[in-house]
Amino acid sequence: LLFPVSNLCGKCRPRDTDLLQPSLNFLYWSLHQTTPCSQQRAVAVLLSNVSLLELLQKVLECTWLWSPPSGPACLSSESALLCSGWLLVASLLLYQHRYNTEVHQTLSLDLTEVLNAVIFRNKKPILLLVSIMQFLRAALRQNFSSSLLVIVGQDTAQSATQPQPSSLQDAALHPLATQQVFSLVVSLQNLLVHKDLLLSQAVVACLETLVEYLYVKNQDVALHVTSQPWHRFLLFTLLSGGQKSFLQPEVLRLMTLFVRYQSSNIISQKEISQTVQEAAEANLAELPEATSCALHLFLSQV
Repeated sequence: LLFPVSNLCGKCRPRDTDLLQPSLNFLYWSLHQTTPCSQQRAVAVLLSNVSLLELLQKVLECTWLWSPPSGPACLSSESALLCSGWLLVASLLLYQHRYNTEVHQTLSLDLTEVLNAVIFRNKKPILLLVSIMQFLRAALRQNFSSSLLVIVGQDTAQSATQPQPSSLQDAALHPLATQQVFSLVVSLQNLLVHKDLLLSQAVVACLETLVEYLYVKNQDVALHVTSQPWHRFLLFTLLSGGQKSFLQPEVLRLMTLFVRYQSSNIISQKEISQTVQEAAEANLAELPEATSCALHLFLSQV
């Protein structure tokens, strides 16, 4: 079925949402719900379909033209299609890298536009933000060097002829700019305050991947990002309200991140002891899977 469905998608236009929405979802789940052997073949089928990749390029570019609906806050058909497009492309990036699949058509994206879609939320639905962050994570994990993806958006000629004081730092983080990194981190912090479970998981995962990328590129920038005092305020904001336990997946994963990069001004021995004490008193068998995994990572890091 992958072959005819992907061909069908290639014949559509981005506004054919009624047909494209279930079709892209079918392609996405076909990649994720199959055996490793079939998965490799599925990736090859999709990446050999030039018309499909051209269609995906157009769908993603519709994100820059997206505007919030005037009616009730809900996921419109246009927003849902954008979600499916970003999730499918993120998966193709992941599996193309895993299987080193031949690419017949590249996708070209302006990195500034991608980052601005997250930094300037503009009432975007949570699922759309999560989908874009999934893509951003996949690109970061591959150092923006996937053979499927061409990143544009930075004027390298200008920076070469007119070097700025921060040009060396920006060159180390390329294609990210230092200011983009700081803006993205602030935006991720703000999104965490919404305390939506799906959004929190995506935000923390994106923050983890971003810091890993930064640490490889420039350790000083990575440590500067993880030691920002605002993180401590954010941590205790997440602990306020109804559920004050440290045993919340997003709290555990944030604390793991700060322990890993030795941000002692953000998480102290006291918080670590409190978390271990809570874990000792909890019924571990009854913890949700996400909490168990996050707790395991935290204790291993400690």
